Amino acid sequence: MNKKSASLGIDISQVEVTNISPHGLWLLLQNEEELFLPFCEFPWFRDANISKIFNVELPSPNHLYWPDLDVDLSVESIHNPERFPLFSQIG
Repeated sequence: MNKKSASLGIDISQVEVTNISPHGLWLLLQNEEELFLPFCEFPWFRDANISKIFNVELPSPNHLYWPDLDVDLSVESIHNPERFPLFSQIG
């Protein structure tokens, strides 16, 4: 008997927080690329509630959005933070 399992739908996880450490957080983007966001460069996440960090969306291929934190980031700004001076009122 030669049976193959059928695919059960599509992968809907476009972006996923895979780890949070004292130094930053890791994202898996479209099951292809892992990104690290250090808290020193992305301070909005340092003291945020974990459930708010995990609630991340990918409205377009180069745009990340955390609705509970009202944080928008381009993927390019994570790859090259030196090109995107970030200003935060967080101390």
